[in-house]
Order: sequence, then C-alpha cells, then structure tokens
Amino acid sequence: MVTRVAPFEAVAGQLVDVAMGRRKADLVVRGGRWVNVHSGEIIPDTDIAVTAGRFAYCGPDASHAIGPETQVVEAEGRYIVPGLCDAHMHVESGMVTVTEFCRAVIPHGTTSMFIDPHEIANVLGLQGVRLMHDEAVAQPLNVWVQMPSCVPSAPGLEEGGAVLGPDDVAEAMGWPAIIGLGEVMNFPGVAANDPVMVGEIAATRAANKTVGGHYASPDLGLPFHGYVAGGPEDDHEGTRMEDAAARVRQGMKAMLRLGSAWYDVATQVRAITEMGLDSRHFILCTDDCHSGTLVRDGHMDRVVRHAISQGLRPLTAIQMATINTAEHFKLEREIGSVTPGRRADFLLVSNLAELTIDAVFGRGVKLAEGGRLVADMPAYPYPKEAVDTVKLGRELTAEDFMTPAPSGAGETAEVRVIGVVENQAPTKALTTSVPVRDGVAWPDPSSDVCRIALVERHRASGDVTNGFVSGFGYRGCCAMASTVAHDSHHMIVVGTSEADMALAANRLGDVGGGVVFFADGEEKALIEMPIAGLMSNERAEIVAEKADRLIAAMGAAGCKLNNAYMQHSLLALVVIPSLRISDKGIVDVDRFELVDLFV
Repeated sequence: MVTRVAPFEAVAGQLVDVAMGRRKADLVVRGGRWVNVHSGEIIPDTDIAVTAGRFAYCGPDASHAIGPETQVVEAEGRYIVPGLCDAHMHVESGMVTVTEFCRAVIPHGTTSMFIDPHEIANVLGLQGVRLMHDEAVAQPLNVWVQMPSCVPSAPGLEEGGAVLGPDDVAEAMGWPAIIGLGEVMNFPGVAANDPVMVGEIAATRAANKTVGGHYASPDLGLPFHGYVAGGPEDDHEGTRMEDAAARVRQGMKAMLRLGSAWYDVATQVRAITEMGLDSRHFILCTDDCHSGTLVRDGHMDRVVRHAISQGLRPLTAIQMATINTAEHFKLEREIGSVTPGRRADFLLVSNLAELTIDAVFGRGVKLAEGGRLVADMPAYPYPKEAVDTVKLGRELTAEDFMTPAPSGAGETAEVRVIGVVENQAPTKALTTSVPVRDGVAWPDPSSDVCRIALVERHRASGDVTNGFVSGFGYRGCCAMASTVAHDSHHMIVVGTSEADMALAANRLGDVGGGVVFFADGEEKALIEMPIAGLMSNERAEIVAEKADRLIAAMGAAGCKLNNAYMQHSLLALVVIPSLRISDKGIVDVDRFELVDLFV
C-alpha cells in the first residue's frame, strides 16, 4: 500500500476548502495535545483535519470538517507528534532492503528517512544507487536519497567495485528522490581542493540541494576550517562536546548519532545542556542500525528517548528529530511538523517523556498501531545482476591467510595492529610483538591479537591482504567473514585460525555474500545477504534471529564487545582514523597514506 501525496500546489484549494468547512476532510483527529515544534509548546484540546494526505486544519475544533465519509479518530488527550526523521543513515547496515527496513521502523514512529546508499554504490555503481532510489520512491513513508559522494571513499588508498564522479552526481541530481550529496568522507580532498570533490559539491549546490558532511578527525584547526569552507553543511562524525560546538559555530548542523554501535549523543548534547547553544542547529540520526536493534530496541524513537535521558526537554529532542531535519534539507514546507500544508505524518503518543507510540500515520493513512505494522508492503524485486557480486576467483586456503615475516626476523616481529574501540567508529593505531615461526608471523590470542584479512571480491583477482587486529577477545580456533566492509565492500575476515578463515571466506563465495562465523571447523552462524553482498531478501525479524545466532557464536568464542559485528564491518573504512586495512595494504588514516605492516 503506497499512498501518493500530490504536490501542494495541486491541492492547495482543497486544503483551504477543508479548513474553511466548505469541504469535508478525509481524516479528523479530535481532542489531542498538539506538540508544536515551531512555537515550542504543547497545546491542549486540539483537532487536526487531513485531506489529500496533508494537514488542512490544526485548531481547537474541527467539527466543521467532519462529514459522513470522514474517518474520525479520538485522541483522548494523547499527544499529536510529528513523524520522526532520520537525518542520516545507511539502509544496508540493517542487512535488509529498503522495503524491509521501512517495515521495521514504521511502528517506531519513523516517517521520513534520508538514506545514503554509498554501500551499494561501491559494489554496483550508479546502477545500484538507482535501484535503491526507485525502491525508496515506492514506500508509504518518505525516503529521500543522498547521492553518494565518495566512490571509492579514498582514491589511491583503496579500490572498490565502482567509481563515481561529478558527471554522475550531476545526473543524479535530476532524479525525483535525490535530496543532496551524501557524506563527503574525503575530508583531506576537500581541504586540498581535489577537483573531484570540488566538482561534486558544485553540482549539488547548483541544484540547490544539501551537501552532507563527514569530518572524521579530532583536528579542529586549519584542515577543519578548509573543509567547512569547501561546502559540507552537516557532520555526524563528532564524538566530543567541542566537536558539536565547532560545527554549529561554523554554520553547519551537528548531527548526533545513536546507532547500533555508535553512542555519540551523550557527549555532544552537552553543547546544549551545559554550554547553552541553540538546539535548533542540532539534529538526531542513527547512521548505522542493524536489524536486531530495529526489531527489538527501535529506531528514531530510541534516539529521542536517549536524548531525553541525557537532559533534553522532550519537546527539544523531538524538534531535533523533526523540524530541525526538515529545515536542513529545505523540506520544512513538506515534513517536520503538524501544521497546515505539510504531509500528514504524525504519531499518537500516550507518554511524551517516554515517547510511547500508540499509532503511526503517514500521509494521512494509519501505518502502524500498538507497535505493529498494519500497512501492506509488498517485497521489492531486485534484478539478477544485483545478486551476483561476490567473485573470489579461486578457492582460498589456509596459506592465503598466513603473513610471511620479514627476512632475517628472529623469534618475534613488531607489527602494526588495528585496535577496536568499543561503541565508536575510530580505531587505535597500536604496535606489538607477535611470534615468528617457520618464517611466518603468527597472531597471539593470549594478548588479544588475531588475524585480519581483506579478500578482493569485485574483480575475481584472488588477492588477499593480511594484517592484525586487537579488541575482539577471540579464544580458540574461530573466524568471521563479512562481505559488508565499509566502504569498499570487499570481504573482511577476522580470526585466530587460518583454516577457519578460509572456510568462512569460501562459504560466503558460495552463498553470494553475507556474514558467517566458523569455530573449530564448523559453521556456527550464517546471515545470507545475496543483494550486492550487503542485504538479505528476507524479513527483518528473520534476519534479526540469524543475527542473534551470530552474536551468540561470537560470544561463545570470547567476544564481549557491544555490537561487535558493526565494529568488524568498519575495519576497512579508510576515511576514519586511525588504522585500517584495504585491498592495497595497511592504511594510516591520520596521515592518509599506506604504511608497512611490520614496524
């Protein structure tokens, strides 16, 4: 069920007639407490009238708009809250398609999403972006698409499955659901006036659309100022109070994220609660949420509740997930508030502080009630070329995951190690000594150092890049492989056993991608993701159950990290400090250059 909403200019007369009582509304909600995000107040005893999928009247009595065909809903004093907006997110992180993601989040009050499909773009290029764009348009809620800006994310440091440039960006700006440019991750490129970055930002600004930011560095000196001067208008990569303050002071929107593994709201919201900065320039988002979080914990409702728990007034937190987002994307005339002319996306909430959502309406139609989806949402088909993307080129063996030590090495060798930081995207750049035997550098699980490998999977080259990682806590013989490997989306394999690493990698080659965990030579958990090696074609609840088995298998092998899968999937993200792995080698992101594995 998709309820199309006509352009305002096509139905303006109809809205006026309903407001004046000359025409009857499609829907009237009576006796609610109007959460007005424009005035910052809660107005009791309010009725709202809806026609043509838009609000026509918001006031003390809508009886003049009620006719025999009008659907009447009694609010009974419940709060009428604007539908929630996720300002920055990646559907692929949910492991499901756009349709299944929407199924999962609608009952949690999300009615607008701003998605950046740079994951599928790195696998399938512009065709992949178009596939997700067209699926987005078919949804019963608002899904706008940000055109991916960095494919690959860091030219010269990695090579993914596709390359996009200014001409592709300019073409996409004419698509109906493209709202702007996705997060500009190549922050050194912007500061250096890289012509590709300059061209993409210029094409976006020429289309009068929003440029998304991604400044993943703690350096707030000249590189930061150069980046802001280059055009990005928001940023979700801050982790400190001073990060949020710096962005807002420079005219950017500070996006505070709470995803499955990113907990950046609590520290940054202090810029409002302690420094007293204007909350209207802060926005809430998720960035990355896997299916288990969506099914069990929620989506933007979870983020709003968390923001309230950190000291924000409920109305302020709601503004940061509604009108602030709408204004940022130049959509305040369409979404973000319960006011005449806007799309009739709203929630009926019985407890505002706890954001207890009783019902969800999108474009004037009830989509969910009592935490359950009531809308009919058929699956969206993907073509064959989107499900044949994992090309290993050969059968991998345990020897592929062994790391030859430097000539002349003694019993140990000093190596660079990627250090995982729980609940944050950045990693640490560590060094440690590992044992050397028979000319091979070996992991040291007793010191929480295991192997990491990146397997090329786009061109069937058979290449494997090896390194070391710390922080997962794995014991015994085990390995996990994933074709979700931001942003190049090759295959990342982490493990203590070279034989299990080979088994895991080959298994994903057989099933067309996903995530798999092996221990002692046996498969313990598998999430098949055949669509671009990034998304399942199953329901979110089924994927969540499989994800539970994955988490249990990781836990049984000693991993106690919160959302360790999400940490695993970011180990090849060469635009976030400090140390990463790519198909070209080990990357020092602080210096944006390749470095030797051995010190």
